[in-house]
Amino acid sequence: MRATDGLVNFYLPGYLQTGITGSVKRAGGAIKSRFTGDDNDQMVPAFVEVRPEVIQALGKVASGGSSMDSRANAARALGILRGRAALPDLISALRTKNSNVIYESLIALQKINDPSAAPQAAFLLHDLIEKVQIAALDTQGLLRNRSALPDLRDVYAHARNKKVRVTALNAIAQMPEAQDRDLLGRCLSDKETGIRAAAAEGLGRLQDTANRQTVQSAFDQEEKPEPRMALAFADVMLGNRDMSEFAPLRYLVNQLNSAAWRGVTLAYLTELARQLEVRAVLYPALKDANAVEKTGLAQVLGTSGDAATIPYLDTLSHDQDSDVARAGLDALRSLRTRFP
Repeated sequence: MRATDGLVNFYLPGYLQTGITGSVKRAGGAIKSRFTGDDNDQMVPAFVEVRPEVIQALGKVASGGSSMDSRANAARALGILRGRAALPDLISALRTKNSNVIYESLIALQKINDPSAAPQAAFLLHDLIEKVQIAALDTQGLLRNRSALPDLRDVYAHARNKKVRVTALNAIAQMPEAQDRDLLGRCLSDKETGIRAAAAEGLGRLQDTANRQTVQSAFDQEEKPEPRMALAFADVMLGNRDMSEFAPLRYLVNQLNSAAWRGVTLAYLTELARQLEVRAVLYPALKDANAVEKTGLAQVLGTSGDAATIPYLDTLSHDQDSDVARAGLDALRSLRTRFP
């Protein structure tokens, strides 16, 4: 486990303080397991190239390590390092009886983001361990496995608790079909904020402009930040490109200043910026954005931009604010891995 964390630390400096072995008990030197998922969102930047033999070695541990903790730790490492070559090892690890190994393998599949792996994890959608079931639901949604939609609808209809219900609807909302429109429409007025947010996302991704008035009215009336951001996302997805003071897209950019919601906003803007029309509106907004907004938009454009984005990121990489310049440079390096 220490060797695994050392390999990750080579590519992600500082990981030794935050990884599993960062909680070594000094008295006996034993490694205390803490696979909670609370701090499991780390990944190396897209431009970082990890040596193949590192991924191969970690894959062997994930699929056949000497202890379940070492296997779970290796699976976590593969996700952080985006170890696509080890997908067979991670899929093999899903068949263990250990919930930590399964959970970490599912999170790794999400980070590697290869849709071909999703169907092989679908059997976990009805797992009795809530943590595993929720991770499995998220995996099917994030990897857009449409073949899992019937199971996702069944899980939503028979969810054992609110958390599972919200996660199931979130997964459906990642890839909704026309038959889900009525369900999403009903859920838009649900008492649970998470359900309303998922419903809004789903209506946006349906790309049916007939839903636009419903979404706009709900956005104007919504007071809670989670569903309001989702409604803003949906409105932009349905064609609203306005960037005036109170417009939904402007609202999302403003939310980059919120420490509590920045991560959510980044995800929404990253998906929206895959559309050329949205990027065309965001480029001019860079000029008047503050430093916090610029760093967020740099990350968004570095992930979702195209060759035409390069000059804008180049300008950010020379910004007088060092944080903005660093974010611009990192985004530029990520973008150039796809557009040399």
